[in-house]
Amino acid sequence: MNYEFIAPRQIIFGCGRIRELSAWVRPIAQRVWLVPGSRSLVRRGVINDLSAGLESGGVKVFELPPIDREPVVDDVDRLARHLVAEGAKADDAILAIGGGSAIDLAKAVAGLVGETLGEGSAWPPRIVDFLEGVGTGRRIHHPPLAVIAVPTTAGTGAEATRNAVISSYDPPFKKSFRDSRLMPQLVLIDPLLTVDLPPPITAATGMDAITQLVESFISKRRQPIPQALCLQGLRLALHALPRAVQDGHDVAAREAMAHAALLSGMALANSGLGMAHGIAAALGVHCRVPHGLACALLVSTAVRTNAEISASDFAELVNYVYKDQAPQDGKVAASFFAEKLDELCETIGIPRKLSDVGVSREQLPLIVRDSRGTSMQGNPRELSDEELLEILEALL
Repeated sequence: MNYEFIAPRQIIFGCGRIRELSAWVRPIAQRVWLVPGSRSLVRRGVINDLSAGLESGGVKVFELPPIDREPVVDDVDRLARHLVAEGAKADDAILAIGGGSAIDLAKAVAGLVGETLGEGSAWPPRIVDFLEGVGTGRRIHHPPLAVIAVPTTAGTGAEATRNAVISSYDPPFKKSFRDSRLMPQLVLIDPLLTVDLPPPITAATGMDAITQLVESFISKRRQPIPQALCLQGLRLALHALPRAVQDGHDVAAREAMAHAALLSGMALANSGLGMAHGIAAALGVHCRVPHGLACALLVSTAVRTNAEISASDFAELVNYVYKDQAPQDGKVAASFFAEKLDELCETIGIPRKLSDVGVSREQLPLIVRDSRGTSMQGNPRELSDEELLEILEALL
């Protein structure tokens, strides 16, 4: 057995623990640049309360504009320039509170600003040069600013990954800026921060976490520690997500989903993903389908597509999650699991066809072309362009 495992340096988990944030931040940085994940957090007073708590605890806060979308290259470049111009220091931290968009933006900016300060440059480099598959292959040589993540959704697991996913719509791509030093130094997860998420966002982000757990479990790059995390995460999330969607103030369900999302981030950071995430990236840039929703549309198809080659993995997964209900044959277990995922999506109101979210037949060739990223490379079954196109046509 031969493997490596990476995770955040420190994880603080529990209801109400947001009140402790300043005590955990203070040993890391005396100044933080705060990236809010949405205008809703600002309107509800969450950002004001967070800033006040940090300031009263002796941490200087520089509040930045909220981000209400998945970050694009211009967002990263603009914010990195702002921090450098405003005198960011190498011992500052960037604190993101929000979903994966805010956390990924924070990680990318932390990398660019750290590189700029380390080189003594007056102007940050462009993020596109660092992105896998579209950049110049440039790597960072200097430590990023410390990243502190406070997730307010239970889905992306970005609080526990070593990459930042950045998009562009002209030209269209969705690619990762990847470096182990981008892993957050501190993650504080307070499930109570998720109770006000509307049901559609709860459903889509929750299905993102479930898809990550499934794909990491069967990935070509799967590793033993992440596989164990995936099993626990799936047992939690598959039962908790319908409750969280139905009643956002079901604290036990919110707690289970927050924990499952964290586990999904650690799993994908070490084992990678698969076809659902590969296609989801292309759906995002070509059709503007939100990431979690795209994953939800694809996950049961990914299970069926990989059923034969990953039969033993699915047998283990289904036996762990469903126990006495579980069929013993691996291919039958995969079919059983795919049906369970379809039932879950129906229960929580996820659309079942690509046409339901605005995807047209004419877009499919471009989606196939741009599904060939790092995620697809982890899929257990090799898929030709013709096979991918056939899979997508069946989902229209």
